[in-house]
Amino acid sequence: MKTQTLSLQALAVGLATAIIVIFSLNSFVIINPGEAGVLSILGKARNGALLEGFHIKPPLISSVDVYDVTVQKYEIPAQSSTKDLQQLSAKFAINFRIDQKEVVEIRRKQGTLANIVSKIIAPQTQESFKIAAARRTVEEAITKRDELKEDFDNALDQRLDKYGIIVLDTSVIDLAFSPEFARAVEEKQIAEQKAQRAVYVAREAEQQAQADINRAKGKAEAQRLLAETLKAQGGELVLQKEAIEAWKSGGAQMPKVLVTGSDSHNGAPFIFNLSNMQE
Repeated sequence: MKTQTLSLQALAVGLATAIIVIFSLNSFVIINPGEAGVLSILGKARNGALLEGFHIKPPLISSVDVYDVTVQKYEIPAQSSTKDLQQLSAKFAINFRIDQKEVVEIRRKQGTLANIVSKIIAPQTQESFKIAAARRTVEEAITKRDELKEDFDNALDQRLDKYGIIVLDTSVIDLAFSPEFARAVEEKQIAEQKAQRAVYVAREAEQQAQADINRAKGKAEAQRLLAETLKAQGGELVLQKEAIEAWKSGGAQMPKVLVTGSDSHNGAPFIFNLSNMQE
């Protein structure tokens, strides 16, 4: 009987010890750096976020939801129509973090981090992109990408700030337009290249024509000078020399003696010793 009593006492002590341990382990929580906690008692979130450190909480009837308040990164796609009614698609990398002072409201309204991304950040990214894209044409969205991003950032900051979400940085990973616009851009580039080629050909023809004019002017001037030379005294000698040179360059065998100027008006004929000229 005494042994049985001792066993019951030992069991009671063990149960009491176990209960104390359980209560002790559930009466506090440790929040690590980069985290913030929300204390809920009987299912109701209490005001005031639990920041990093040691915190006491009621055992068994309370729970703590811990949120990562470090920088998070998600890639979110978006689509919109531009000012000229062209379809523009983009993918954004959003770097953000949760405001640790607002985690209680986030717990009450959004719940988990996955809900924050799917229900808040993704739709607000879509709306912000629509605002930025509608202000410019698709060509301006491509050529002025920095301005597009700036408008997007401003719109997204304003929309997410009220939810306790702090946007740190955004990046445009991909920016694409419709296949119809891509074909139009390609056709425009081809047309511009053809136009540039036509301008080049026209300039080349103009330069060639100017060169022909210059050559014609030079030839005319040479002929004028030659005509003046022939009219001057001794011009016939120039003609005779030109004829001899042409004859000689043509490969014909030259006569030994050539007599010119035999009419009565020019006096005595002129005699060339062509053998001496060939030497």
